[in-house]
Amino acid sequence: MHRLRKPYLLFLGDVQDKLTAKTAFGLKDWCSGDVVGEWGLPGCGVTLGLERLSPQQAAARGAGSIVVGIAPTGGKLPPHWVAELKAAAAAGLDVVSGLHTRLSSFPELVQVASKHSIRLIDVRHSDTAYPAASGRKRSGKRVLTVGTDCALGKKYTALALVKNLQSRGVDASFRATGQTGIMISGAGIAIDAIIADFVAGAAEQLSPDNAPDHWDVIEGQGSLFHPAYAGVTLGLLHGSQPDAIVLCHDPSRRTIDEYPDFPIPDLQVAIDDYLRAGRLTNSAIRCVGLSINSSSLSDARCAEYFQRLTEELKLPVCDPLRTGVDGLAAALLGPTR
Repeated sequence: MHRLRKPYLLFLGDVQDKLTAKTAFGLKDWCSGDVVGEWGLPGCGVTLGLERLSPQQAAARGAGSIVVGIAPTGGKLPPHWVAELKAAAAAGLDVVSGLHTRLSSFPELVQVASKHSIRLIDVRHSDTAYPAASGRKRSGKRVLTVGTDCALGKKYTALALVKNLQSRGVDASFRATGQTGIMISGAGIAIDAIIADFVAGAAEQLSPDNAPDHWDVIEGQGSLFHPAYAGVTLGLLHGSQPDAIVLCHDPSRRTIDEYPDFPIPDLQVAIDDYLRAGRLTNSAIRCVGLSINSSSLSDARCAEYFQRLTEELKLPVCDPLRTGVDGLAAALLGPTR
């Protein structure tokens, strides 16, 4: 499991649009106390609104790592960024990347890292050998965010739920399964990079035995209804053995993103299918509510839509950014039905 050294200096390269810098913005939004500043190349068109610090200045402020906060199409690390990463390594900062290109593929960066005894951490990759799942029931409690599609709020829902539970005095931990989540929390497993046979086993390792009243809030990945990524979703569901799930949904989508021949399922059907699949490793699994990405809805339309879903599904409905997740937390902590 990756464990990262905080606080972070966020590296923006020379990108020109905010969407490409979504990793950096996610870190700023969810772990601002672990970020000392930002750094970019001349001509970079994006800013996080943070203090601009060179790697040397960040190291003097106590930074532990420089994080490549960019997720470009194709996941490749531009070679002309390496000089800045070498400077960060020479300043004593671990270099952290969530891209497909391995940092170790740049010999000059490896040489500097070795000389200064710092780590090159490819969050998307791991040399850890995970076992096949045991199926053994673990102590503690678990909730998994699942979705009708990819990229519609599973990570944000999990993070908001952890924060809410902790504010209630509940012992709760965020368990990251993607590169941005790992950078936010400082630990986790990039589950989509695990060999298929061992996805469920990795999920077991991610949320081990814990105190009876401890909640692991596990970041979901993919979707059971996605023609390409359903496999990772199912493995994560079986290995997590969740006591509860939260279904995440974007009402603006009619089909799976980029797969127009695959319609988004009816929400009750989606809940039932997740529960049916989850019962393989936890017969008591339940759905405690829905998390809606309502960014496409006006305030009036959102209120109407939430009320209709609540009446139809008899479950709390929220948007982590618009309404908070009080209803989900209350349902999670309340008696099972």
